[in-house]
Amino acid sequence: MWLPVMGLLAGVLLGLLVGVEIPLGLVKYTAIAVLAALDTLLGGLRAQLEGRFDLVVFTSGFVVNTSFAALLTAIGDLLGVDVYLGAVIVFSMRIFNNVSFVRRDLLRRFTREPAGVAAAQAEGR
Repeated sequence: MWLPVMGLLAGVLLGLLVGVEIPLGLVKYTAIAVLAALDTLLGGLRAQLEGRFDLVVFTSGFVVNTSFAALLTAIGDLLGVDVYLGAVIVFSMRIFNNVSFVRRDLLRRFTREPAGVAAAQAEGR
């Protein structure tokens, strides 16, 4: 559990210390890649909390979502239309949805009884 958190913190620290300049032509693609990564990570965390995490689904979701969003961005660039904004909106909505689920699940775990117990009591078991 702590190894991924330490890796994330090390990556953020390294990213803050090393100055990387992104060419202007790749800014849209970088934004899409970052949003796809956040969406995949939060979706994986949500799946883990629900007890249904699958590494193949996690990995393929990242590759397919990022590739499709990059393809939409490239097509939009060729047509002169900002199609990537659609992907930005969808990824942002999914990120907020996953964050809200993770927040509710963690609050439920730390403040009340587990969801399974509460659901069983609500059904009268």
